[in-house]
Amino acid sequence: MQKIVTNLWFDTQAEEAAQFYCSLFEDSKITEVVPYSEAGPREAGLTMLVEFELNGQHFTAINGGGDYHYTHAMSLLVNCDDQEEVDRLWAALLADGGQEIECGWLTDKFGVPWQIFPLEAGELLTGPDPEGRVRASRAMYGMKKIDVQAMRDAYAGKTF
Repeated sequence: MQKIVTNLWFDTQAEEAAQFYCSLFEDSKITEVVPYSEAGPREAGLTMLVEFELNGQHFTAINGGGDYHYTHAMSLLVNCDDQEEVDRLWAALLADGGQEIECGWLTDKFGVPWQIFPLEAGELLTGPDPEGRVRASRAMYGMKKIDVQAMRDAYAGKTF
């Protein structure tokens, strides 16, 4: 059992959200769905808790009520292998009402914050050329979705 598990809070969409997230990542599945009982505090039969795995990592989702909302001060960070993965996840998570924020952050249709970050961007931000790092950082700060080629160009001094 994973010692630290991310728990996502929803009003009534926990199961829908878990199904959606599982559709985006390999090695993902819902492992358990637990309904509320007659004991409450919500309507009996409504999904209370969903346990699921994304890419082998354990998560839970709870239908706890609509009084709480997310901010991108805490997000789900996805380290992407390449621009293709960034583009695929960005489009899927923005579908049906998601919103772009900045520097690779977005919120999905459920309001959950994500950071979709290509591994190469991190390499450019920590590369051996100090001026290149500054140029790559400036380029990234002007982006919503991270564009690795634009960051490469900035690092190399072709732009910015």
